[in-house]
Amino acid sequence: MTAQPAAVTMTVMARDPVVGWLLAGDISVQFRTTRDLLHQDGSHLQNRIADEGDGATILAARHPDGHWGDGFYSPKWTSTHYTLLELRDLGLAPTHPDCRESVSIVLRDHRNDDGGLHPNRSSPSDACVNGMALNYASYFGAGEDELGSMVDFLLGGLLPDGGFNCRSRREEVQHSSLHTTLSVVEGITSYHRAGHTYRTDELLAAQEASVEFLLRHRLFRSERTGRVIRPEFTRLHHPTRWYYDILRCLDWMADAGISADPRMDDALDVLTNRRGPDDRWPVNRSYPGVTHLPPPVAGTPNRWVTLRALRVLAAYT
Repeated sequence: MTAQPAAVTMTVMARDPVVGWLLAGDISVQFRTTRDLLHQDGSHLQNRIADEGDGATILAARHPDGHWGDGFYSPKWTSTHYTLLELRDLGLAPTHPDCRESVSIVLRDHRNDDGGLHPNRSSPSDACVNGMALNYASYFGAGEDELGSMVDFLLGGLLPDGGFNCRSRREEVQHSSLHTTLSVVEGITSYHRAGHTYRTDELLAAQEASVEFLLRHRLFRSERTGRVIRPEFTRLHHPTRWYYDILRCLDWMADAGISADPRMDDALDVLTNRRGPDDRWPVNRSYPGVTHLPPPVAGTPNRWVTLRALRVLAAYT
């Protein structure tokens, strides 16, 4: 773990101990804190993520064939798919050559007949997987020509209620999934931010419909009964992987520039109430599975959860 220069950290800690605590974390947290909370140029920190701390640990696990784990989608959290997503979320420089090469390998070798990506190319592709892949592939520089069939696949899965569901290509579904919808709109944001133009208007219209779908559910409630859909949606996790929770949703909304809406208030109240007495946010349990990094200890203050919560509150309160 590499800290900011002592004088800088001490100055910030005197003014805001929580931000100072974030700046004493992994280099990736330092970068995101400097850029997103202090609104300063953090490029000098971003450039170090590949060589220090968590980013370096994950990159070191890459195999000579360009994959992590046992390939594209196995084992779950140490596979190439989820590793590229994790490196993207750490803020690794999008020009990093290893990640660009791995993205090219995935896009070359795992294209399904329906245009989406699939681990074994033998059954319908999954919208959740393809939303995540569009996210990291766009971030790590994939070309529009490489992404076009994924865009076609995803737009073909937009449901009448405005969202997406990973089961829609395998069975008849009537209702979108919060998990899948969020993964897809994260991918749309990354694709649009990369400057791609293929079917962009349709993607942004789909994103708008999905935002309305999320807001109709107040981000975690049944649209029909108003009850909490799943208690896990109101808990705060890191890393989130493919799983939905209110912090991941609010953080995406803030990053995408979605305007404040009264239907966010329930989720914002939950987030505010989960702040600890020390003004930091604890993390909930990790999702089971082998990981590149030690999982955070449930119930303890977590820098990533705290950073993301502060980003959300800065945008919406």
